[in-house]
Amino acid sequence: MSVTTTESPAVLASPLQLARPPQETLRWLKETGGRLALAATGLILPLLLLGLWQYAVEHQWLAVQILPPPQLVWESLRDLWQSGDLQSNIQISLSRIGWSSLIGISAGVLLGLALGVSRTFRAYVYPTFHVVSQFPVVGWIPLLIIFLGIGEALKIAAITLAVVVPVTVQTYKGIANIPRVLLEVARVYRYSFAQVIWRVVLPAALPALFSGVRQGVMQAWLSLVFVELLASSEGIGYLMVWGRQLLQLDLVVVGIIIIGLVGVVLDLALRWLEGRLQGWRRAAF
Repeated sequence: MSVTTTESPAVLASPLQLARPPQETLRWLKETGGRLALAATGLILPLLLLGLWQYAVEHQWLAVQILPPPQLVWESLRDLWQSGDLQSNIQISLSRIGWSSLIGISAGVLLGLALGVSRTFRAYVYPTFHVVSQFPVVGWIPLLIIFLGIGEALKIAAITLAVVVPVTVQTYKGIANIPRVLLEVARVYRYSFAQVIWRVVLPAALPALFSGVRQGVMQAWLSLVFVELLASSEGIGYLMVWGRQLLQLDLVVVGIIIIGLVGVVLDLALRWLEGRLQGWRRAAF
């Protein structure tokens, strides 16, 4: 008489099968490993430059007054941080960026919206805007100094001009590339003008609009440094000018490092925000 026993699949499964991670975990590990490898690859060049810098200092290729050693730059960075001067200057620069970006993005979106929606407005305004947008920010500085002086208004106005142009251009292009089918659907549903703008135009133009915002903020950061180098008594640019006047190039190098780091952080923050705002586009596919 034979005895048959039935065991559940969980009992018959081998320990290796039980310990095998799910496909989602394997995919996450693969993506994480790829990102870490990419990040490690990106660190090779900075480390080589740092090594070349240290080698040049040790062999006295240039005088210390021209090429400060990395250790001195690190000590200056630490001293500025501990004294609070670095944080206060960064805060002042970011405050200028915030106000200028707010004004420039608002004006750029409104102007780009008007150019994209109204043919009459575009016919009268776009040729002039196209010519004016070719002027770099530095070209506006002498005129702005005459009307605004060298105070805070000059800095806000100059940085705002750097933001308005890319936001306006990208908003206008985003509206111009909206599929006509969407507008025809809105016409079938008898949307009002405000509903067409809010429910059709802005969502469809959002990718181009946010691309303009990213360009505008980065242009604002670059313009800010130039304006602070030219006429300012506060901010990261002034910190570099102060170091140059004192012949302390370690402060200048600290300013360069901070400018690069803050620019990277701003770009990463804007990328993250763009991904969150455009999550609906990925879900659609």
